[in-house]
Parts: sequence; C-alpha cells; structure tokens
Amino acid sequence: VYVRNLDERIKIPALIEALHGIFDEFGEIIDIIAKRSNKRKGQAFVIYTNAEAAQEAIDELQGFELFGKQIGLEFAQTRSDATVEKEDGEEGLEAHKKHRLAEKERKQALEAAELARAPKRPADTEELPDRPSKTAKPTAANAVIPDEYLPPAKTLFLQELPEDYGHAALEIVFKRFPGFREIRLVPTRKTIAFVEYEDETAAITAKEAVTGMAMGGQPIKVSYQRQR
Repeated sequence: VYVRNLDERIKIPALIEALHGIFDEFGEIIDIIAKRSNKRKGQAFVIYTNAEAAQEAIDELQGFELFGKQIGLEFAQTRSDATVEKEDGEEGLEAHKKHRLAEKERKQALEAAELARAPKRPADTEELPDRPSKTAKPTAANAVIPDEYLPPAKTLFLQELPEDYGHAALEIVFKRFPGFREIRLVPTRKTIAFVEYEDETAAITAKEAVTGMAMGGQPIKVSYQRQR
C-alpha cells in the first residue's frame, strides 16, 4: 500500500510505529518502508502478505487523519522487494532489482536528454553582481567569500545534486556547452561534482545557462570553484 501526505516533520521510527498501529489490524505486515530523502518525504509503503489485506486497509483507512493530516492510500505501482522475494525467490528478486536499476537509468537518461534540448540561456554580463577581483585578498572582516560571489574560474562547483545522478547524466547536460573538458565526481559525496571547461569564458556561459536548473525534481546549486 502506498501511503502519501504524511507529516514530513515526524521522525522515521515514530512514523513507522504509528503506521504499524493503524495498519496491523488488517493483516500480517511484512515490512513498512519510509525514508527521509527529498523525493520520498511524506510517503511510506506498507507491505502486506496478501492483496486482500492491502485492499481492506485502503478501503477502511482512506482519508484517515494521522498527525493532523489526512493520508491518501492506493496500491503501489510495483511489487516490493520483500513481496518479490516471497513469491519468486532469490533469483526473482535479483532479476527484479536489475530491471528496476535499468528503468531508473533509462529515466535519468531521458531527463538529462530533455535538459540538454532546453534552450541555452545567454550569459547576461550587464546584470552579473559585482565580484571581487581574483587577485583581491580576503580581509579579516570578510575572510570567506560566499559561493555566489566567488570570482569566475574555468571549473564549476555543483552542489545539491540528486544522489542517483551519475557521470553520464551530468555529462549530457554540461557537454553541450563549448569548451567542455570533463566531469569530476567525489566518490564519498554523491551530491557534489566539478565540471571543468577550457577557460573562464566557457565556464561563465555554462553557469549562467544552468543556474536554477532542476535535476531529479530539485534545483541544483552552481558556483565557481574556490581558488586556493
């Protein structure tokens, strides 16, 4: 059962305990899944051993008020891992996971291709905020320059990327700008990356075009790499 419109402020352990409290009476529950990622906030999945129990829960609890919000219920579009393993065994579960990964990569490629087809925004140098000179040294009163006021550099610093966006998806977006050289990922931090161009002019053009762009349903943050 797919559960939506849950209060995002409730901690996951308390939320799962509350869901058990209202869903247990309709049948045996294999698992309850709820996560804190941006895409899955306010949502959960209640996995029963059979469809009849799930249907009864949907019929009886539709619009039920939990933590001050009326929840919405419907059948999930795909079977859970626990259900697949129970019905098809370990081999079926592995095949199910491979299919899910392939579908995820396909959607990412389509989204990246659509972003690449979007019209490029020309850099508007007249409206660029004043930035300190590259040679200017920070004063004691302003030792750290905010990211948005860093001087231009040939490498862009990407932040707040979706964790499931890989090298290929990012390359589709940034390779379309002249002067592109490479994408550099940080293995230990999946939400950041660096994009290098041949010179500052190329990097400026790319930055102005993608600033405010959404990836995976969330806007990314783009600035110049901080110079050491």
